[in-house]
Amino acid sequence: MSLLAEDTGAADLGLRWKPGFHTLGPAFLTDLRPTPLPDPYWVCRSEAVARELGLPAGWYESDTTLAALAGSLPIAGTSPFATVYSGHQFGVWAGQLGDGRAIMLGETEGGLEMQLKGAGRTPYSRGGDGRAVLRSSIREFLCSEAMHGLGIPTTRALCVTGSDAPVYREEAESAAVVARVAPSFVRFGHFEHFAANQREDELRALADYVIDRYYPACRTTERFNGSAYAAFLEAVSERTAALLARWQAVGFCHGVMNTDNMSILGLTIDYGPFQFLDGFDPRHICNHSDTSGRYAFNQQPNVAYWNLFCLAQALLPLIGDQEIAVAALESYKTVFPNEFEGRMRAKLGLHGAAEGDRTLIEGVLKLLAAGKVDYTIFWRRLSDYMADGNLEPVRDLFLDRAGFDAWLLSFSERHAGTGRAEAAELMRRSNPKFVLRNHLGQQAIEASRKKDHAAVATLLAVLEAPFEDHPDADAFAGFPPDWASTIEISCSS
Repeated sequence: MSLLAEDTGAADLGLRWKPGFHTLGPAFLTDLRPTPLPDPYWVCRSEAVARELGLPAGWYESDTTLAALAGSLPIAGTSPFATVYSGHQFGVWAGQLGDGRAIMLGETEGGLEMQLKGAGRTPYSRGGDGRAVLRSSIREFLCSEAMHGLGIPTTRALCVTGSDAPVYREEAESAAVVARVAPSFVRFGHFEHFAANQREDELRALADYVIDRYYPACRTTERFNGSAYAAFLEAVSERTAALLARWQAVGFCHGVMNTDNMSILGLTIDYGPFQFLDGFDPRHICNHSDTSGRYAFNQQPNVAYWNLFCLAQALLPLIGDQEIAVAALESYKTVFPNEFEGRMRAKLGLHGAAEGDRTLIEGVLKLLAAGKVDYTIFWRRLSDYMADGNLEPVRDLFLDRAGFDAWLLSFSERHAGTGRAEAAELMRRSNPKFVLRNHLGQQAIEASRKKDHAAVATLLAVLEAPFEDHPDADAFAGFPPDWASTIEISCSS
């Protein structure tokens, strides 16, 4: 029974909770309560996540629930805590990190953990104020749900609560708290922390917990000399490879792929300086703080492998053989390209693989890069062309018409003898009409700063179903305005 379950004035969200990660003990976490958010108000909510959690109808109508999700009231059945981890940031060992502004409420009986991000200082805040600002909270909320709508593994977001309390970044901004949800928030950095401090007992306890909860098949492996830890590393590698293939196919830049921002379940986690590509530029850097370009769009697959190598080093005391650890990473090199090519074939409306597909994919990506062609609009217009036969909207995107026409001939030959309607259907399921472009997020943020939160809800409704036409929302599917290129997103975002 949680100590908070019997607190006077504790809020009852109608959820049942279980111990989960908390059972690992004080070496892994610190018990503490959120810092109350003064005079909170609702900014945005996801009814889809509420249903996933099993919250009752009308859950948000209570002032008590508002206060609880802003960190101002304890929640019955929970024992809040912050976890400790370490990690590599921009390729450099950063030492101990941890949940500097995220406080875990606990795990529901449905198997979902819930955190309040921006809920105040923790022992791991490293001098920070433990707060999140409205700007970054709205971006995380919207992108979490946008990625889910795109079918990309991700943490989710239940709601954002705001406050007029000032928080100081480059300038004074208003505070906010994101209630975010995931099966697990364990990161590569959790393992790195105990390995770096030569605490093998805790490292083993953490690995056993994660394997038993999320990767039980690793216990019965006959590969890697029967090592469950090596099988676990391989499984994480393959999930990460599949995630990166999805990112690259949809044109998503994470912006800060530090090892402490890598999910052990292959989820997209920690939405900071992210961006969906506008004009296609493989070398695009979305993080204004990334002066070296380490996390440029085309570097993401290699960085993910580098991060997995760091995880392998952390697990080496448990695996016991460096060659086996390296072998456990090997499948990344085949899973990523296979997954990526499969997703690109779907974007091209191709139901099966054939010789020459890689050349076809590489050819169109080179054309898009040469002309900085808008990535999302191109793929959606190509889908429309397969449906209605109108080629001009696609050709109009290219200055190099001859180059595009030559590629189109190869594309058409590849589709010879296949049904256009069937191909168009696959393409429309694979090429979203809507993504969370930076300027769309910024417009919603500016409206919310004026206490007009309807813009966030309107954008959310479209992003939850990004493959649908939503004719009333065509403005969200257009080219970005000129001012969009001036938006600078940094690690404070």
